[in-house]
Amino acid sequence: MKFFIDTANLDQIREANDLGILDGVTTNPSLMAKEGIKGQESILKHYVDICNIVEGDVSAEVIATDFEGIVREGEALAALHPQIVVKVPMIKDGVKAIKYFSNKGIKTNCTLVFSPGQAILAAKAGATYVSPFLGRLDDISTDSLTLIHQIVNIYSIHGFETQVLAASIRHAMHIVACAEAGADVVTCPLEPILSLLKHPLTDIGLEKFLADAKKFM
Repeated sequence: MKFFIDTANLDQIREANDLGILDGVTTNPSLMAKEGIKGQESILKHYVDICNIVEGDVSAEVIATDFEGIVREGEALAALHPQIVVKVPMIKDGVKAIKYFSNKGIKTNCTLVFSPGQAILAAKAGATYVSPFLGRLDDISTDSLTLIHQIVNIYSIHGFETQVLAASIRHAMHIVACAEAGADVVTCPLEPILSLLKHPLTDIGLEKFLADAKKFM
């Protein structure tokens, strides 16, 4: 399973990359604004800066919601760097644009997916990735992991090549559960990834090893 980091913070991207486990990045205008990056020129430059840090795919989101606008923005984003994946919302014109991009050889990430039916449409249109949102489903008392299982199973049965990119990851158990469900990718902030490192028995064991080692120094 691939690990993407969901942020626009270059320091966090470098930290995750330095761990040796980072496969890509997802970001969006909200995350850009959080880092104080404003203005189209600055945003586009920031996408390139991210691509220069990581080796994998970098999802860059369109703002437009009409077909012509999505295509125009998506082609501009894709031209920035070979690693750019155009992030398109799961709407009618979005699906239409995904098919257009697919025919042009431009990678896409269909975002804001909350049902198996939406995931089927994204795959049929040729999306590179489909992004079901776990945390937001959990927020409305819906079992988000059932959705991951359903999409993975449907894609397997029908041979869809679209990768399941589990998004809106809130904690380490989301990551583990997605791995068990067969998700191809998880994307999340740095903290859930770092929390995978933690276990009280590891801390206790290390403390004992160090204490024993001091006896012979």
